[in-house]
Amino acid sequence: MDLVELPADEAAVRRFVESLWLPYNRELEATVEQFALADDVDLVAEEVPFRVDRVDTDGYRLWVAVDGATAADSLADVDGEFAGFVAAELDPAPSVFDRPDRLFVCDIYVREPYRGTGLADELFDRLRDWAREAGCEEFSLDPHVDNERAIAFYEKLGFETTQVHMVASVEE
Repeated sequence: MDLVELPADEAAVRRFVESLWLPYNRELEATVEQFALADDVDLVAEEVPFRVDRVDTDGYRLWVAVDGATAADSLADVDGEFAGFVAAELDPAPSVFDRPDRLFVCDIYVREPYRGTGLADELFDRLRDWAREAGCEEFSLDPHVDNERAIAFYEKLGFETTQVHMVASVEE
């Protein structure tokens, strides 16, 4: 399994969005109501330019796990199946707070055939490497309360609940 950093290349990002991002979000919307996808837009057409801009940001990284990869000039053209991904961004501590810099885990996803293979641990190892390089001492993340499988995985990795995120409608 090769872990390849997603470049800010439209063709590579399009393949990522179609192969991993969309299936990931389809699974989330089936589990968590707040992750319902819009049905009146072309999801791929909307996500690709957003994601290209995002991966072009200095403090953000996204790695794609490719099974059976062969050498290619572009992630868009690489042979092999996209098996999962992890995305994170730097969360430096403002000087007024006494806390370490953190690496915020935005998303992690492993396709069904690869679950239980240790791929998620490999993806987190890649994040650990980046966190160390960036001088981060902690991870943080915000799993949805209804995503019990994800919460169990994070707890297995040593994550602890430190705060609760709450949402309310502006309307009464």
